Amino acid sequence: MSQASPVIETQGLTRSFRNSDAVSQLNISVQKDSVYAFLGPNGAGKTTTIRMLLNIITPSSGVAQVLSRNSRHLRSTDFQRIGYVSENQKLPLWMTVSQFMNYLQPLYPTWNTSFATKLLNDFDLPMDRTLKHLSRGMRMKAALVGSLAFQPELLVLDEPFSGLDPLVREEFLDGIIELTSQESWSIFISSHDIDEVERISDHVGLINEGRLLLSESVETLLASYRKVSLTTAEPEDDIDNLPASWIMPRQKGRLLSFTETHYDESEFESQARQRFPKLQNLTVESLSLKEIYLVIARNLKNEPSRLR
Repeated sequence: MSQASPVIETQGLTRSFRNSDAVSQLNISVQKDSVYAFLGPNGAGKTTTIRMLLNIITPSSGVAQVLSRNSRHLRSTDFQRIGYVSENQKLPLWMTVSQFMNYLQPLYPTWNTSFATKLLNDFDLPMDRTLKHLSRGMRMKAALVGSLAFQPELLVLDEPFSGLDPLVREEFLDGIIELTSQESWSIFISSHDIDEVERISDHVGLINEGRLLLSESVETLLASYRKVSLTTAEPEDDIDNLPASWIMPRQKGRLLSFTETHYDESEFESQARQRFPKLQNLTVESLSLKEIYLVIARNLKNEPSRLR
């Protein structure tokens, strides 16, 4: 059986503004039925990437395939298969929630009225209130319902948690988690709130200053990175020649700490003892996705040649 085509695939995708690359040589692949988190700080190039994927802006070079079509040639029928929610999304604020849903329904042949009603009820959206008089969080919920009710093949979320208070953010996230547990959704979500998306993502791409740092499954990434602390009988004289996968070394007397980026439980301790014959204590700790991102970003800034 042949593998399904990726819902998103880019090759060398680049966008320049005034001779500066907002996104540079981006290569990512988002598989069908996956939740891909596109993570990075504000200004990293996440929104520019999404705008290229959806043909809102044109790439300076490179190619993006979205639902097996070149993004530059996306048609109205393609957008009927793509849901999109952005922190900067323009909504018809004069409409009530009910009018907004009635406006959207005829635009999408696959609109599921019963599903839309369920979502509206789950999010406690007041049907008779205008979007203008809803809180930012409630407007984001209305936009999400409008993007989900036609059950798109691909859902694109651009910083959906930005500016939401903690309770609304939690409700918004719980709604996405419930949907992904019940249906097959392909989701591409950009965010700088790494802690939030770690709960729903199975793949992750880390971007900084327009450049992709890595793109891997969350499972592989969490298994590969470890925080290591060790104590030797005497201070180590040379920590400049550590294995390439041991990054961000810090030494304080006999204590040495670093991050292992290719951790193998069956081999690591023997490797450490071989490198440090006077090893006394060894501690290995797992890292969260946010901690991994910070390690990678700092290492790239300090020692680009040592990045994975």
